[in-house]
Amino acid sequence: MAIKITDECINCGACEPECPNNAIYEAAEEWKFSEGTSLTGNIVLLSGKEYNANESQEPIDDEVYFIVADKCTECKGFHDEPQCAAVCPVDCCVPDDENEETEAQLIVKQQFLHKK
Repeated sequence: MAIKITDECINCGACEPECPNNAIYEAAEEWKFSEGTSLTGNIVLLSGKEYNANESQEPIDDEVYFIVADKCTECKGFHDEPQCAAVCPVDCCVPDDENEETEAQLIVKQQFLHKK
């Protein structure tokens, strides 16, 4: 499953540079699928949703840092554990029960985000 940041976040920013998919953004920040990935132009996510990877998307949270679930792979394909959770000083990077995925699905997502 993807990781989410709870409202206990102190906005320290320690997690953001650790994400290999650039799935973590500061509160109220617009984001793009193309940032930190190889995605460009019109894309169809594994969920079937369609986007333009280069277009800015609305912030998911206006109060604390947030993780874009469609870009989060729990660091599969890069690290043995989610790096955001490993560096979070207040343990607010936790599994997102609303975005459950198997390890195999996370690996497929990682390969989709970082096509060679």
